This record gives sequence, structure tokens and C-alpha cells, in this order.
Amino acid sequence: MKITEKTLYEKKYLNLKGHLFDLTSPKVMGIINITPDSFHEGSRFVKEKNILDQVEKMVKEGADFIDIGGYSSRPGATDISAEEEKTRVVNNINLISKTFPKTYLSIDTFRASVAKEAVEAGACLVNDISGGELDADMFSTVARLKVPYIMMHMRGTPQTMNQLTQYENLTVEILDFFQKRLKKLRDLGIIDVIVDPGFGFAKNIEQNYELLKNLSVLQMLELPVLVGLSRKGMIYKQLGVQVEEALNGTTVLNTIALMNGASILRVHDVKEAIQAVRLFKLTYS
Repeated sequence: MKITEKTLYEKKYLNLKGHLFDLTSPKVMGIINITPDSFHEGSRFVKEKNILDQVEKMVKEGADFIDIGGYSSRPGATDISAEEEKTRVVNNINLISKTFPKTYLSIDTFRASVAKEAVEAGACLVNDISGGELDADMFSTVARLKVPYIMMHMRGTPQTMNQLTQYENLTVEILDFFQKRLKKLRDLGIIDVIVDPGFGFAKNIEQNYELLKNLSVLQMLELPVLVGLSRKGMIYKQLGVQVEEALNGTTVLNTIALMNGASILRVHDVKEAIQAVRLFKLTYS
């Protein structure tokens, strides 16, 4: 596809390490949780060898990005200090970056100081579940780092978000949130932005499905949309299964997200997501 002023304006490309990364077709982001308490046990990794083995597996399966987090954001998760979060992720990002130098790494954090050290260690995207609302220095830090920013919608914190699910119009309020935050980002010169509506973050199960149904509304922002549905409660609770049995449901909802405009699928299971993207492209490209 020829790069035009229009496609650049619509942010079909990201600047990653000085290269234009093509988002004209959907991409897959693999999840690495360097935590002892993330909701999906199969995504938790602590030892260096296990981390590297999982990154290698995801890269071989076709992951376009690897998202690395050291703070569990599941509902009611234990709060940890910024220093503990850095201890979990910074050295491991440096190790992954050196072992897989061609792989694009994302740091999953809402703390500016963690984002800074992670990018210095080799990450090239910042994935912030709070959309800059939990750390007043996040936007200015991202502006200085000059890396793409993934801005998610959430209310409160992982410890309080389940009590903050009251909306008059969920889709409109999320769109308004992004528009207001985008103004602040643009004022700081931040151009490469991805939005994430935040499934499961200050949204109940019914609201999650409403949001998925209306996902295409976010195309109004003319930005890439990241969707994180992988093995979440909206799947396994509805199906009456365990997290470990939620892969099939994840693939179904990922496919619906692709049909409604998702640009990036953030997943625990890369191979299956890649397959969903391939079949989607055969049908819709």
C-alpha cells in the first residue's frame, strides 16, 4: 500500500525504532506477565529461562509485539511499589531486547518512572492502562521518550475499578475520554497513539459486550484500536468454564473485534490469534 498523507493522518503507521511499522492490516501482541498473581496462571513468568522461552515461542508463532508487565491489573490485585515493578521488568526487558533485537517490546505500566527505565532498557512502546490518569508525569515522559503510546480507558485503579461501572452512555463516555486525553497528548507533540477501550476495566460483563458491539465507533478517532479480550471473565464466566478453557471463546470474540475495526489483538495465545487474523484477512481484505 502506498503511504499517503491521508494514511499517515489516519495513523496506519507507527514509528518504531526509526522504522515505519505498517498497521494497515491487523497485528498481534503477545502478553508476558512477570508477576506471581496475574489472573491467567499460564501467562505468569518469573525465571529468566521461562521468560525467554515464552518470548521465543511467541515470536516463532508470529507475534508482532511482546507486551511485558510487572504489575498485575486484575480486579483487586495487590498494589506494589514502583521499585518492585522495576525490579520485575527492567532487567528482563534488557535481556529480551538483547536476545531478540528485532522484536518490538511494549512496557505495560501506568507509572512514568517505570516507562522511562523500560524504554531505556529496550522497550519501544508504552502501554498505559490508566490513560495517563494515575501518573501526572506519564504524558510528558512519553513525549520525551518519543515512543508510541497505548492509551487505555479505565476508571479508578485495579483495586477500585469494579465499583466504578456506572455510565449514562458507555460508548459515548469512552469516546469523550479519549478525545479529551488526545488533546493533551497532541499539545505535547505525541503523534503515535493507539487507543484501547479497556475491556473488563471498570466495566461489567454486560457493558463489555455492549462495548464490543459498538467498537467500530472508535474509528471516529482515526487511530489504531487495540483490543484485550484474551481469556477474560466476560468469556469464561459467561460460558461457565475456567480461565484455562477460555481459548475458543477468546478466538470468537477476537474475530468479532477484527470485524468491528480492531487493529491489534493483545493475547496470551499468539498462534490462535494469528490464525484468526489470517482467516479474517482472506474474507475482508
